[in-house]
Amino acid sequence: MSVARAFDTVTVGEQLGPVTLPVTRTTLVAYADASLDQNPIHQDEEFATSVGLPDVIAHGMWTMGATGTVVSDWAGDTGRVVAYSTRFTKPVVVPRDGAEIVVTGVVTSVDEQARRATVELTTTAAGEKVLGRCVAVVRLD
Repeated sequence: MSVARAFDTVTVGEQLGPVTLPVTRTTLVAYADASLDQNPIHQDEEFATSVGLPDVIAHGMWTMGATGTVVSDWAGDTGRVVAYSTRFTKPVVVPRDGAEIVVTGVVTSVDEQARRATVELTTTAAGEKVLGRCVAVVRLD
C-alpha cells in the first residue's frame, strides 16, 4: 500500500504519469472470468472480426478500472477515490502480441475545505484516446 497523499503537497496543474499498463489476451480472459462478461468480442478473434472489429477488444470496464488504479495509486489508497466517471470513446484493440494503455492526468482543482482534488485523466491506446471526460475526485490527508 502506498502512503496517502497530503493535501498540502498537491497543486493545480500537477501531472500524473504517464503510466503504461499492458493488456494481453490472458488479461482479457481473466477479466471475463472475474466479471462474468464472456462476450466473445473480448476473447474470440474470429468472432470479433466477423462483427466488424479489427481484432478482440478489451472490456471497457477493464480499461476504466485500470485507469482508476493509476489515480488511486497516486492518491495512496483506492478508498480515497470518492467519485470517478468516464465515457467510453474507442475500444482498446488487443492483438495476439498484446497492447498497452497509457494513462496521464492533471490536477484541475483542489478544495481546501473538503481536502479533495479533482483529477482529469487521459487514457490512450495506440495513440488514440479511448476514454472521454474521465474525472476522479480524491480525498487527501
